[in-house]
Amino acid sequence: MKVLVVGSGGREHALAWRLKLSPQVSDLWVVGGNSGTAQIATNIHVSPEDVEAVCTVAKELAVDLVVVGPEQPLANGLADRLTAIGKPTFGPTKVAAQLEASKSFARRILQEADVPGPDYRVFQNQTAALDFLYSHEGRVVVKADGLAAGKGVALCANTEEAAIAVKGCMDARIFGSAGDTVVVEEWLEGTEVSVFAFSDGQHLSTPVAACDYKQVGDGDQGPNTGGMGSFAPPAFWNSDLAEQVSQEILMPTVAAMADKGCPYKGMLYAGLMFTREGPKVLEFNCRFGDPETQVILPQLESDPVNAMTACIEGTLDRSQVSWASLAHVGVVMVSGGYPAAYETGKEITGLCISTDTAQQARDDAGVACVVTSGGRVLTVVGRGESIEQARNLAYRRVEQIHFEGANYRRDIGELSEGNRREL
Repeated sequence: MKVLVVGSGGREHALAWRLKLSPQVSDLWVVGGNSGTAQIATNIHVSPEDVEAVCTVAKELAVDLVVVGPEQPLANGLADRLTAIGKPTFGPTKVAAQLEASKSFARRILQEADVPGPDYRVFQNQTAALDFLYSHEGRVVVKADGLAAGKGVALCANTEEAAIAVKGCMDARIFGSAGDTVVVEEWLEGTEVSVFAFSDGQHLSTPVAACDYKQVGDGDQGPNTGGMGSFAPPAFWNSDLAEQVSQEILMPTVAAMADKGCPYKGMLYAGLMFTREGPKVLEFNCRFGDPETQVILPQLESDPVNAMTACIEGTLDRSQVSWASLAHVGVVMVSGGYPAAYETGKEITGLCISTDTAQQARDDAGVACVVTSGGRVLTVVGRGESIEQARNLAYRRVEQIHFEGANYRRDIGELSEGNRREL
């Protein structure tokens, strides 16, 4: 089977790595790609967000399966176009991807399906949003309605912070059109968990869970990022919780999407808060998480090709999806300054990677080297019998990797009260 992965991050490296292990995969390409994917697949230097270019690549390579990693190509309708040209694609349609691409759309779906979540209000006018905030003092969460690379959520401890967040979205337009509509939500207390399940539009696989770290600083300090690390499984996660989440949250959502005429096929990713009243939905995402994928996929015992094909064909109820229970901890190393302004092109040393096949630059002596190309540079994953063992392995490896300005959190997988990663 010829498989094409779309995307250029650590998530796509993890996807390519796991697909490469399938005995069904004979040829593997990655649109976008990076130095990691270059070790196990052939990178295609086309933008993952260029729908027509990706379709052309899929046709020319005569691929049998396309796996889309990032959210933006899905929101752009990539799965629709690929399906239209006869290329089976793992990922939701443009309409179904609105579950992530529009937070107000997601809230309406969840409300109609009676899925638990925070109280919320949607605003398309800055004055109305500010009037609401000043008349409802206290902690709230302000969200840009559209896609903002994981940075469109502001946890606001008071009205002043909330007003700044609203003005940033609607006046300064720091997220462009994604912030023209804002969603103001109730602040929830509890333990945050990322839950993942394969969906074929009617059926779900058994969900699995991970905990991620969104804020840039230790102890959950500083601004939100796309993700600074993750671990799996959470100590409290068990089959009873998996069943509760499936029955109370995931299945009603999938049923509501089907009732709307936009069945959800792909990886369904629910960001949940486990409160004293039970789990509530913070957000839905329409793809594998990043960096959660890097700690989830190593646990997948089943052939991913079978699971993905079953989602596409609507036969997931006849496909076995099983997961191992080994602990995994992933630490993200980022460029100095991230998530604000940062520099790229910094040489990375200490990697076990061949520069013969890597996407590379050349140093002053003309020697090939691997360099940074974004804010989140790489994820180091440790595996062990316990979270502590996996954590120690991950950080031991982190200390061997160097690039100018490198930053990372020191508390990933540290089950302290301040991190609130236990029920």
